[in-house]
Amino acid sequence: MALVIGYDGKRAVQNMTGLGNYSRLLVGALAQEHPDDEFRLYAPKWRENPRLAPVLERPNVELCLPGCRARGAHAPCLQGAHGTWLPGYGTWWRSRGVVKDLLRDHVELYHGLSGELPAGLHKARIPSVVTIHDVIFRRFPEYYKPIDRWIYDRKFARACREATRVIAISERTAHDIMELYGTPREKIDIVYQGCDPQFAREISQAEVADMRSRYGLDFPYIVCIGTVEDRKNQLLAVKALAQLPREIRLVIVGGQKAYAQQIKAYVATHGLEGRVVWIDRAPFTHLPLLYRGALLSVYPSRYEGFGLPVIESLSTGTPVVVARGSCLEEAGGPDTPAVDPDDVDELATACLRLIDDPEYRQLVARRGREYVRRFDLREFAPQVWNVYLKALK
Repeated sequence: MALVIGYDGKRAVQNMTGLGNYSRLLVGALAQEHPDDEFRLYAPKWRENPRLAPVLERPNVELCLPGCRARGAHAPCLQGAHGTWLPGYGTWWRSRGVVKDLLRDHVELYHGLSGELPAGLHKARIPSVVTIHDVIFRRFPEYYKPIDRWIYDRKFARACREATRVIAISERTAHDIMELYGTPREKIDIVYQGCDPQFAREISQAEVADMRSRYGLDFPYIVCIGTVEDRKNQLLAVKALAQLPREIRLVIVGGQKAYAQQIKAYVATHGLEGRVVWIDRAPFTHLPLLYRGALLSVYPSRYEGFGLPVIESLSTGTPVVVARGSCLEEAGGPDTPAVDPDDVDELATACLRLIDDPEYRQLVARRGREYVRRFDLREFAPQVWNVYLKALK
């Protein structure tokens, strides 16, 4: 008998990276693996998103907006996307009102994909799964507004308490939610996030050459991919660059927040103009090529719940240097160099060894690529499905 599974679809519709990628990747993979089951994304509003389109093309995936009755079709009902509802209605509906729609649509299990569940779901006796990606707002509160920390904490605490099962995306995250929310270990399933298959495919030299020409990267470079913000700590990589050969450039790829101005000021005052290249929001399909064309990548983030850029880099065959202290060593494996997130000299030394010793660089790349096979999408979806079966029991 076919299962009807509901999802918090906000991130899948509205986010282009991060939680959006996780949502789209999971629902698309499960829909492919289970063609006889129904998968419904409940989102508070509609937004054109080319990354979501392939998921919605599957006949067993449907997007449901406020006021729309599930029809067993994959085309979204756009009522509510054109101002039909009062301001704030979508937010209320996602956090509470959606439960009535889940009951009406005979949803048998609900998955909160980004750390929260709607109020009333537990009382409605709908089995639930929640994915907790990280609790960075508790570990590094200085990066968040007080009101945001309060909201996240309440949502996460209730989700961990009321969910039938909790998915943690790493051992680090599992430890955090046990410590901070008292969630029993037997209620938690660790399921590593799958990596998009585009990063593991073989990439030709011609593709890399075309990418280099497109971005003007006619020099050896180190790449650092991720939103440019304090926690990601890209300034450490910029400071280390001064100790590397002058022909080496640092390519920073990602949307820029206020922290980017701090980095640019440092570049200007330390004579690094021309050695730091900025690429703002590169298309997702370009990321594997940017990794593959680099000597190595760096990911000096102070704290992550999983560290997907580490997996992506290693999947393309490009070694990465990570920061110690969260889950990045777990993501990169035992052969990935790890440094103190405040030690410029240690990062520079790790990069220099990879640059100066091609045999070592190839060894780290090969072992890293072997290690990250455990994050294959073919493992990701079945493991989540097994969590669903546990919750339904």
